Amino acid sequence: MDINNLQRENIKNLRPYSTARDEYKGQASVFLDANENGYGSPLDQNFNRYPDPLQLDLKDALSKIKGVPIENTFLGNGSDEAIDLLFRAFCEPGKDNVIILPPTYGMYEVSANINNVEVRKVNLLPSFQLDLEKIAEAIDQHTKLIFICSPNNPTGNSIIRTDIETVLANFNGLVVIDEAYINYAKQRTFIPELTEYPNLVILQTFSKAWGLAALRLGMAFAARPVIDILNKVKPPYNINQATQDLALKALENIGQVNDWIKVTVAERENLSQELAALSLVKKVYPSDANFILIEVIDALKTYDALVEQGIIVRDRSKVSLCEGCLRITIGTTQENQILLAALKSLNP
Repeated sequence: MDINNLQRENIKNLRPYSTARDEYKGQASVFLDANENGYGSPLDQNFNRYPDPLQLDLKDALSKIKGVPIENTFLGNGSDEAIDLLFRAFCEPGKDNVIILPPTYGMYEVSANINNVEVRKVNLLPSFQLDLEKIAEAIDQHTKLIFICSPNNPTGNSIIRTDIETVLANFNGLVVIDEAYINYAKQRTFIPELTEYPNLVILQTFSKAWGLAALRLGMAFAARPVIDILNKVKPPYNINQATQDLALKALENIGQVNDWIKVTVAERENLSQELAALSLVKKVYPSDANFILIEVIDALKTYDALVEQGIIVRDRSKVSLCEGCLRITIGTTQENQILLAALKSLNP
C-alpha cells in the first residue's frame, strides 16, 4: 500500500511552513531569526524561545518506553489534534467518508463534521464487538478511515484482536486504533504490529494513566509516511515548551504510574462487585478501562440524584446500545466509597 496515494491532492502538493529554526543546522548562541523577546520571560523560568517543533527530546525519551522509533511517533495537542489532522490530510471534504462504530468516542464524528466528511455508522454488535459483515458492506472507494476504540469508550471492553486484524488486512485505507485506555487492559497494545500493517495508526494519550490531562498531550504511532504527512500539516509549534518539559519529567516516574494503574484496576474490580449488589443496578458491564458502564433502573433520575450530592458521573443513556446506562470513572478508594454510599441511599 502506498500511503502517499491516500492523502488529499492538495496535501500532496503542500509546501509546509518552514520555521526559523528549521533553516539552520548545528549550534548557535545568538538567535535573531524568530522575532522573539531576547530578554526572557516575566516568570521564574524563561519561555521566550520557540519550542522544538518536532519535540525530539520528548520523543526520544518516549521511544525508550514505548519501543517506537522517533520517526514513527507524532505528538499532538491531545489525541484530538491527531484525529483532526487525519481528516485534514487524508479526507477530501464533500467526497470521502469514514466509518465509526457506535457507541464510541464522540470526537471522531465531531471532527468529521467540522471537516465536511461523511460519517458512516456501523453499530457494534450487542456484545459491543465489531460487526465485520456490515463494516465490509459500508466500505467503498471513498472510505479513507475506520476508527476502532479499544478498550472502547463508553462500553469499557477490548475489541477482539483477530477482528481488528481482519479489518487491517482487508481495508485499503487507514485503520485508527484508539488505545487511550490500553494501560488498564489485559489485551496488549497493537504497537508491535506497526511493522506489519502500513495502514495502522495507533492513538494513545497522557491524559489517563499518566495523569496529565491538563497538559493536553496525545500520541500517534504509525508508519513513517503517515507520520511525515501529519508533521507536514500540523501547526509548526503545536506542543509548547512547558508541556514538553513536564512530560519529560513525568516519564522519569513510570514506577508511580504503574502503581496507580494497579490500584485503579483493583478498585475497578471491587467497585464492580459492590455495584452489582445494588438493587437499582440492573447490569455491570466488564471493563478493561478506568471506568465502568452500568445499567440502572432510571438513569436520568439516578444521575440527577448524584449531582444533588455533588457526585458527577456521565449519563450515556441516550447513546445507542447504552440505553439506561451511566459511565462511572474509577476514583480513589474514598471517592468510590462516597459514590457507593450515595447509590445505596437511592436503592428502591
